[in-house]
Amino acid sequence: MVEDGTVMRGRVTVYSVPGCPHCIQAKATLSTLGVPVCDVNVNKHRELRARLKELTGHSVVPQIFFNNLYVGNNEDLQNLDPERLERLVLSVREEPVPLDAPPVPGENSLDSDGEVDGAACELSEALRNLILKLYSDHLSEDGKTVDYKAMSRSLCFERYCDLAVHLQRVELLSLSREEKLAFFINIYNALVIHGNLRLGFPKNIWQRYRFFNYVSYFIGGEVFTLQDIENGVLRGNRKGVAQLLKPFSRNDPRLQLALPDVEPLIHFALNCGAKGCPPIKTYTPQVREVKLSQIFKWYKADFGGTDEKLLNWVFDHMGASQKKRNLQALLSEGKIKVSYLPYNWSINSTD
Repeated sequence: MVEDGTVMRGRVTVYSVPGCPHCIQAKATLSTLGVPVCDVNVNKHRELRARLKELTGHSVVPQIFFNNLYVGNNEDLQNLDPERLERLVLSVREEPVPLDAPPVPGENSLDSDGEVDGAACELSEALRNLILKLYSDHLSEDGKTVDYKAMSRSLCFERYCDLAVHLQRVELLSLSREEKLAFFINIYNALVIHGNLRLGFPKNIWQRYRFFNYVSYFIGGEVFTLQDIENGVLRGNRKGVAQLLKPFSRNDPRLQLALPDVEPLIHFALNCGAKGCPPIKTYTPQVREVKLSQIFKWYKADFGGTDEKLLNWVFDHMGASQKKRNLQALLSEGKIKVSYLPYNWSINSTD
C-alpha cells in the first residue's frame, strides 16, 4: 500500500512497554506497512500515563494512533478492515502531524533516572514488564526451563535488580485481592530466579529449607521470604510443608496482607525453580471491563450517579442480544471496571 521511498508527513504513535508481546506484534505489523512509528515507552515516560488514560479510557498497552486518529490496541489493529487501514496509512502519508495528535516525549523530557514511585501496582507492572523481557529472552517455549547463565549476564536483569530495590517503598494495604494475588505471584517467581542467580540452586533438603526461608525481598518496609509470600500471604497465613508455626504471628504487621482465605490456584502459578513446577508466567489482576460512551461519563448523575446504577440502567435498556447476556453474566460476577471510549468530534458529514 505504500510505495518505497514515499515521504510520510505524519506519524503513528504507539504507547507500549518493553517485552510486551502484544506491543511487539503491533509494531511488527506497522513495520510491514512502511509507516513511521513513534514508540513511546510509558514506563519510562510516566508523565504520559494519565494523559493516555484520558485519551483512550485505557491504561493497558499497546494503544495506537494514526496521527490523531485513535485505532485501539493490538487486537483492534489486527482486525482493521483493509479499506480503513489503507485510508489510515494514506492519512499518515499525506497529512502532517496535527496539533491535537497524542503527546510524545520531547528530547529532554525523560525521567531523570527512570525511577518508579511507591505505587505498588505501577511498580509491579514495571517489574512484570522486565520479567516478561527476561522470560522472552531466556525462557524455553514451554516455560519450563531457564537459561540462568545467559540471564545473569543480561543488562535487563541488572535493570530488574535495580528496580527491585524500590519494593521497599511500595504501599501494599490498598491493593485489592486480585491485585495482591498478581503482585505476590509475580514477585515470588522473580525472587526464585533472583535467588538462584545470586546464590545458586539448592541441591538438597537442607539447602532448599534455607533457600525458601531466607531468600527474601524488603517489600513495603517488611521482609518477605519465599515462605512468607506463599504461605503467609497467598495461603492466608497457613503452615507450610515441614513448618511448625504459621508464618505470621498475631502481632506481625505482615498479617494485614494475608488473604482472608487460601487461593488454591496459586499452586498452578508459583514456580520454585524445579522441573516439576508449573510453567513460569506473569499475571495481571483479572478485572472485567465494560466500555461505554463518554456520554455516560459526562452525564453519569442522570443515570444513577454510581457505576453499579449506570450498568444496571444500560442493562435494562438493552435489547435481547449476546452483548446483553454477556453484561448479565458480568453483573452477576461483580468486580466490573467501567471505562469510557474516546469521543469522535469529527463532523458527521457524508462529504
